[in-house]
Amino acid sequence: MVASEVSSVLDLDRVLIVPTAAQPFKDPRGPAAGDHRVTMCRLAVAGDPRFEVSTVDVDRGGTTFTIDTLRDLSREYPGATLFFIAGADALARFSDWRDSSLLPELATFVAVTRPGHSMAALPGPFEVVEAPGLDVSSTDVRRRVGEGRPIRYLVPQPVADYIDEHDLYSGGRDD
Repeated sequence: MVASEVSSVLDLDRVLIVPTAAQPFKDPRGPAAGDHRVTMCRLAVAGDPRFEVSTVDVDRGGTTFTIDTLRDLSREYPGATLFFIAGADALARFSDWRDSSLLPELATFVAVTRPGHSMAALPGPFEVVEAPGLDVSSTDVRRRVGEGRPIRYLVPQPVADYIDEHDLYSGGRDD
């Protein structure tokens, strides 16, 4: 939903959904394997021509740093103007990101409103897009699955079906 809103507001030609290999600020045991995350992203955006899933980070492997992602995408899409879309909660830690002072040279950073997070406290010059106030996070989805609680309406139904089919996030075989 956020990608759709930003795409519309900024009139973007295409939005790349880029699942990470391993996020530096999260427990590496939390997310599903990269191939599962790529598949879930593809299921989530299937049928919407504005979106494409890039495997640049999963293919590179290791810890994913935004500086590497943006450098790789700049090589893959020479001459393209890149926008990096993230929630206000993630961008609140922007100064902790590797080579954060170099990042604005590679992309325009778009801060998307998140319930409970102040846009005024953000540490950088970000373009701000107001998105509908759904407070859904991947951490919450994983927690709910692990607790056996429903995730219907929090993720697209094909993604919920895939999580269930592969027993992701519940301590089963594919975590």
